[in-house]
Amino acid sequence: MNNIKKIMELTTPCYVVDEAKLTHNLELLRGVQERTGAKILLAQKAFSCYHVYPLIGEYLSGTACSGLYEAKLGYEQMGRENHVFSAAYRESEIDEIISYCGHIIFNSFTQLDRYRERVLAAGKKIGLRINPEFSTQEGHEIYDPCSPKSRLGITRKNFNTDDLQGVTGLHFHTLCEQNSDDLEKTLNAVEENFGDILPQMEWINFGGGHHITRPDYDIPRLERCIRRMQEKYGLEVYLEPGEAIALNAGYLVTEVLDLIENDMPIAILDTSAACHMPDVLEMPYRPPLINSGEANEKAYTYRLGSQTCLAGDSIGEYSFDEPLKIGDRLVFSDMAIYSMVKNNTFNGMPLPSIMLLRKDGTVEALREFGYDDFKGRL
Repeated sequence: MNNIKKIMELTTPCYVVDEAKLTHNLELLRGVQERTGAKILLAQKAFSCYHVYPLIGEYLSGTACSGLYEAKLGYEQMGRENHVFSAAYRESEIDEIISYCGHIIFNSFTQLDRYRERVLAAGKKIGLRINPEFSTQEGHEIYDPCSPKSRLGITRKNFNTDDLQGVTGLHFHTLCEQNSDDLEKTLNAVEENFGDILPQMEWINFGGGHHITRPDYDIPRLERCIRRMQEKYGLEVYLEPGEAIALNAGYLVTEVLDLIENDMPIAILDTSAACHMPDVLEMPYRPPLINSGEANEKAYTYRLGSQTCLAGDSIGEYSFDEPLKIGDRLVFSDMAIYSMVKNNTFNGMPLPSIMLLRKDGTVEALREFGYDDFKGRL
């Protein structure tokens, strides 16, 4: 709690990465690696705070990338294994991507045929992303790669078994914030649709969406899934979670700028769902807020909103033991993931600074942003 009081004194808005909580997650993930021999990669699309890549690299096997910029970042800042998948690669970028990555994963046989010889000439490994056509999500079609007409992954109907020269691995990514029971069901579908291909491969990548560091996550079941692929098919197993690495390992600190009334009390903050925590509007997602409750759970309920002109830029309704006052600081938790990597400067909103809460309780400023950062994106 002393640390929370300390970060509440920081200039707002700001993200704070909690080194102790990040390390706790990494220790759990390293345990999975040590017990199974699987390799876990940081999916940078969820968390790209490269200042802590040296720490992450002490525990995990490398990074997973979605294109050139992430590939270069992982290569430069962590320097371990680097895997890349993109729905399609640009001709002008593919050679540089190959130079940074050891595993190049293609989304179609068209892309495979176009770039195969370059990857093989560079001595790198080739994978194909498959679509097991088995959805385990409800209500989040935007995050479901197995939804109808999905552009992600090759279905069995479109899988050309006669065109696998140089292909050594398969990749699937179908989960989103899910437990290992859904992985187990997905593996059944992978075996049903691609079981004849698996013995021809050397490795398989389970993708991301595994909430391994969540308290209720069934790690023994995950490890059984890993061993199943290792023992049955002799495959090296990769996982590339993003959220699990930094789950609950960050905060967003904000200040109450004004209090107004319209059918209920409304607090205007110097942070924005649309700009600083986009998943609040996309998922939708209700970020945890320290020392608050659900609407009407505590004595005073407020709708929390932003300075922007977007009418729907509301974070949600929260309740408090005491009335809010202008100048109060609020601390949202679980704000390391899908925040810094997705934020924007809509309406000229300032980007939050990025701070690191060290294990010893000191706070280090990693990045601060100003007008030039807004102007430079335009």
